[in-house]
Amino acid sequence: MKQHQASVLIVSAPSGSGKTTLTRALQERFDCFAFSVSATTRPPRPHEQHGVHYFFLNAEEFVRYREEGRFLEWEEVYPGRLYGTLRSEVERMLAAGQVPMFDVDVKGGLRLKETFGAGALAVFIRPPSLDALRERLLRRASDSPEDIERRLAKASEEMAYEGQFDHVIVNDVLPEAIEALCALVSAHLGVQPVKSL
Repeated sequence: MKQHQASVLIVSAPSGSGKTTLTRALQERFDCFAFSVSATTRPPRPHEQHGVHYFFLNAEEFVRYREEGRFLEWEEVYPGRLYGTLRSEVERMLAAGQVPMFDVDVKGGLRLKETFGAGALAVFIRPPSLDALRERLLRRASDSPEDIERRLAKASEEMAYEGQFDHVIVNDVLPEAIEALCALVSAHLGVQPVKSL
């Protein structure tokens, strides 16, 4: 397998900005990535499966994992909602010669960037505006109006961190954002897509 110039890809964004859609598009086009499944204390949505979308833990399990040093990073993203990156998952991917891809909150992304240093490509996905983000969250119809307002307030805070990432991509027109991210990955990792855009 070709040697990669970076060991990990970090994709962070305010909730609803499209980072999950973009990381899925990358996985369809490149064969070097392994998706790092995060652990969380939030309850699963109807379609979500344990170990596929998240590792769903209760608060006590999460605290125990944290105390045992099982997380590379963790964050209380919303009050009572903990998220973390499992060290064992990342070590397994690296041992298999894969490039771990993280779809994480902004502060978690910056912690991972600090952990991996020059071996990380950290990309911030930015919505075109907070109004556009509100529309996306309303269309998604998975959150209550109170949750949407909380996400928007957090998004406003998170956008202040974009300058600490290696690159910023504005996700306004999705195909253009996918193309920009693929080009960035090709340049930074020295790999070509196995599937054309």
